[in-house]
Amino acid sequence: MKLPRILLAAPASGSGKTLITCGLLKALKNRGLAVNAFKCGPDYIDPMFHKRALGISSGNLDTFFTEDEVTRYLLGKEASCGDISVMEGVMGFYDGIGSGSTQASAYHLAKVTGTPVILIVDAKGMSLSTLALIKGFLEYREDSGIRGVILNRVSAGFYPELKTQIEGQLPVKVLGYVPEAAEYVIESRHLGLVMPDEIEHLKEKLQGLAELLEETLDMEELLGLADQAEDFAFREPKLPRLEKKVTLGIARDEAFCFFYRDNLKLLEQMGAKLCFFSPLRDDRLPEGLDGMIFYGGYPELYAEKLSANESMKRSIREAVAEGMPYLAECGGFMYLHEIMEDMEQKSYPMVGIIPGRAYRTGRLNRFGYITLTARKDQILGAEGAAIKGHEFHFFDSTSNGECFRARRPQSKGEWDCIHGNMQGLAGFPHLYYYSNPEMVFHFLRACAKKHKSNEK
Repeated sequence: MKLPRILLAAPASGSGKTLITCGLLKALKNRGLAVNAFKCGPDYIDPMFHKRALGISSGNLDTFFTEDEVTRYLLGKEASCGDISVMEGVMGFYDGIGSGSTQASAYHLAKVTGTPVILIVDAKGMSLSTLALIKGFLEYREDSGIRGVILNRVSAGFYPELKTQIEGQLPVKVLGYVPEAAEYVIESRHLGLVMPDEIEHLKEKLQGLAELLEETLDMEELLGLADQAEDFAFREPKLPRLEKKVTLGIARDEAFCFFYRDNLKLLEQMGAKLCFFSPLRDDRLPEGLDGMIFYGGYPELYAEKLSANESMKRSIREAVAEGMPYLAECGGFMYLHEIMEDMEQKSYPMVGIIPGRAYRTGRLNRFGYITLTARKDQILGAEGAAIKGHEFHFFDSTSNGECFRARRPQSKGEWDCIHGNMQGLAGFPHLYYYSNPEMVFHFLRACAKKHKSNEK
């Protein structure tokens, strides 16, 4: 089928990909187009920002997490419901899982999905050197897929001359420029962009950015490039499904807000009804749950309020004591500890399921992709079962668990992690369910057994 699409990439992080992506998404939406957004890599904050700030459906495409056929399916099932899809790259265009591999890079994703690439080049402080940089990216791989260039932080006066030089000497189209626009920069914090609700006058800021890009980018050329994307084919993978639905309680509020969209959709496809609740504001767990999941987020920013909600903490402890299956990762794992520190390293009592203390280190810990292999039978399956994920946190624990062995791709880095048994799992790693749906189905089957016991 015909699926118009483009991928925005850059030579390095900090080149303006996120800002230009947000502005472009808003501009396309202003034109009345049904837009789908995707983030290359494991980042869950940018897709959430696209959804909440722009009202645009957004998810992840990651060629470390999923095989090529599944990656194409995850793109196709969403893109087929819209007019155009915009993918945002990760790091530098060719940067993948290691110094010797392009796997999981923006280049690899563009290649797997047959998507035309637009290279965003921060040209501030350069003139002809811009051509040398672009030429290098065009020629490093013959199948680079780079079809267009956007020049970032370039003045209106200098742009026409630089565009003429680039198009006169290199086989690539210059699709416009973006001037220095500090008033539109989106704030960040220690794990990425701040939440949309925290940015003053956000809608006005995004609208202003979109209007700027309408003036400085050749939108018709850009849309034409998206239309030139090769025809696309995909097929749905075979998934196990429960005979009868189970109800999962999903912690979701300002403190627990890091989700992979496709993780939630996969749970629903396999037979789960999702019931959201707030550990910050609700008094207790919802009635009728067969299992519960605590994903990541910013619990460290709300430690005092989470700690003060004694009735919710008691409700969770009682559910676990009664045998309810559960999963917890990163921020959710921290919340289940006996003690958790906040950003000022002040300690607060938490749920108390995990013995020990979650504490702030002030630096990234065990950051990056991992493959997790079970060291014993547990709620996700038998010893030896493996699932992919990543870690990204500035906190650590005195009790990280040892149910799984984590291994980095293309390196010797490995460690034990995650508390696990036949009832639940809790640890720092974020799991990507499509990397092994069978393991997630094991969890749902445990919830189904809990459902049957609840009916008695």
